[in-house]
Amino acid sequence: MEIIHMLEKLPDVIGHALHDQRAGLDKLAFHKAGLRSGMAAITVSSLAFQDHAPLPVLYTADGPGHSPSLQWTGLPEQAQSAVLIVEDADAPTPQPLVHAIVVALPPGDGALREGAMNALEGHEPEVSCGLNSLLQAHWLPPDPPPGHGVHRYAFQVFALATAPEWSAKPGRDEVLKAVQAHALASGCLIGIYERPDGSQKIGQTEAQVAPATPVGA
Repeated sequence: MEIIHMLEKLPDVIGHALHDQRAGLDKLAFHKAGLRSGMAAITVSSLAFQDHAPLPVLYTADGPGHSPSLQWTGLPEQAQSAVLIVEDADAPTPQPLVHAIVVALPPGDGALREGAMNALEGHEPEVSCGLNSLLQAHWLPPDPPPGHGVHRYAFQVFALATAPEWSAKPGRDEVLKAVQAHALASGCLIGIYERPDGSQKIGQTEAQVAPATPVGA
């Protein structure tokens, strides 16, 4: 958990050095599901951003960090439940960084409103969330290292042939096991976000930024 915090707060020179260190699209749950038929049969969309287009700052750690609205259609009639997992394919870690897991979604067409995955004012999210990579059961806003380049955030929906008995707060391994065993169809929407070199979080005032050390000090 502390390692992930450090990765997201690295100086831009380290971001440059780690530019080629990325988990990779091939390690996303979407590509590890083992599906042949049914792969990409589910259409996942958002009113907040287009596929492979930038995520607005509103949904990142540089803004309020709301979870974006999502919609999905095309689940097979025989589906008994659905799950959502949001992963960063470009995290400088061996596996994609998990930003959100939602389990026990009803079968059929569905949607999440903006903020549905957030834990606001001490309240639990309004959906059944599993653990993100910081071991928190809510939305983890994108917060890539400065200078590391574009990060791809994959919003992946899976239709399952069963309604699993999930643990209280399932993590990535538990979800992947269920997906590999019971997935009927999948869909993926990708939003991108990049923190430029020397970026400063929006809302940060000059008074909040440590002054430069005077020459000769």
